[in-house]
Amino acid sequence: MLATTYSGAIIGLECELIEVEVDIGKGQARFFMVGLPAKEVEESKDRIRAAILNAGIELPHRRLTVNLAPADIRKQGSGYDLPIAMGLLLADGHLKFNTHDSIFYGELSLSGELRPGSGALSLAIMARARGFKKIFLPAANAAEASLIDELEIYPLQNLTQLIGHLAGQSKISPFRINLDKIINHEQKHAFDMAHIKGQAQAKRALEIAAAGGHNVLLSGPPGSGKTLMARSLPSILPPMTKGEMLEVTRIYSVAGLMLGQTSLITQRPFRKPHHTCSSAALVGGGKVPRPGEISLSHRGVLFLDEFPEFSRASLEALRQPLEDGIITVSRAAGTLQFPASFILIAAMNPCPCGYATDPDRQCSCTPIKIINYQKKISGPLLDRIDLHIEVPRLNYQELQNSKPIATSADISSRVATTRTIQNSRFQSSSTITNAEMSPQEVEKYCPLDPAAVNILKSAVDKLNLSARSYHRLLKISRTIADLSGLDRITSNCLAEALQFRARIE
Repeated sequence: MLATTYSGAIIGLECELIEVEVDIGKGQARFFMVGLPAKEVEESKDRIRAAILNAGIELPHRRLTVNLAPADIRKQGSGYDLPIAMGLLLADGHLKFNTHDSIFYGELSLSGELRPGSGALSLAIMARARGFKKIFLPAANAAEASLIDELEIYPLQNLTQLIGHLAGQSKISPFRINLDKIINHEQKHAFDMAHIKGQAQAKRALEIAAAGGHNVLLSGPPGSGKTLMARSLPSILPPMTKGEMLEVTRIYSVAGLMLGQTSLITQRPFRKPHHTCSSAALVGGGKVPRPGEISLSHRGVLFLDEFPEFSRASLEALRQPLEDGIITVSRAAGTLQFPASFILIAAMNPCPCGYATDPDRQCSCTPIKIINYQKKISGPLLDRIDLHIEVPRLNYQELQNSKPIATSADISSRVATTRTIQNSRFQSSSTITNAEMSPQEVEKYCPLDPAAVNILKSAVDKLNLSARSYHRLLKISRTIADLSGLDRITSNCLAEALQFRARIE
């Protein structure tokens, strides 16, 4: 007898519908699996037999054939255990139910327990788009899948529980989630801008970066506060929208980082990979391409400490996402794209010993060492970083200063107001922040007053600005103008933007 159930294959961030065809025919008692299964899918035959047997059902000693269609998609992971098991029980006549409105997903243990897997949110998105009404999956994945409306999510502990539900013996209640309560959960940050003593220019740069989504390079001697500044940036970023939460949660789900965690990521990501991480770990990849640190920072902050110590290949791979907001991963099996719209905070010392710019400490590096150290970061990459900040070492008086300091709450209110202006400005496009503006949008939304025009002309001629630097300068100026509530970019806005860009020109 032939039976068909349905599941999904996670490919990048997307999910493809998989038809699981099961046939119990005449012939020698063998279990065949076709449809381009990977090794872990092939091994499911023994897991499924044991799980069904421990559920009190014995499979017939006949020829069992399982086809995973379409056959041109490589089937990876262990989530096909459950749909195959249900297909076998249907084909053998142990169960009778309508399979055309249901998706099955999950790994079976030998005892029949359901183990969670990755990509449940992508699976639910595909199911709704394809017109399915029900998803049966491990209980640990239920909260994540229930983020998608118009679906009935059935959490499963074991195979026996599902068999009882489908046979009408003991019903399972669909999982429900209070999404509003999760979204409105109060956000807490371990670091606050009030913790940063002095460094007024650097804190101003961070405020501009948060308001317009700009990238920042912090350069200064050890102990000047670069790491604290980077860790404090998330505290002044605006809360994520529901759409952004789902975007980020989907990435973490596919990466397998949602297991045992909350059902929805509500705080902006802050990723801090070590400088020894590989290029694949940073940009994504592997035999089965998965999101890297760049994509895991989507809609949040990517902090690269000891910036020049990262491999050249890793640093140059940052060019595309910094420009386009996506990362393309090409492998022999195909090409995938992952979202990568983040704020880059890079921190570096001015030289190998760290004290080239410190007036009170003698630098032990030779000029050629300093040049070679700084050349580790290419000009085109530096050109994609909007704000370049020198962070000096603080003296005793600055460290002991007890004057009131603006807190993250004070700054975030100004950032939120600026983001509201940008939301209104870009409501008819996919652009979110000033940093993401296209050249056409820069021309449309960055009008200058006459005095600013003269300053810009002089800057282009004297500093030999590239076309990219020209547009990025205008984007920073637009953000500064928004922070001041100005419709046009004034000479003061442009002059302040120039002091952050002049370092690399």
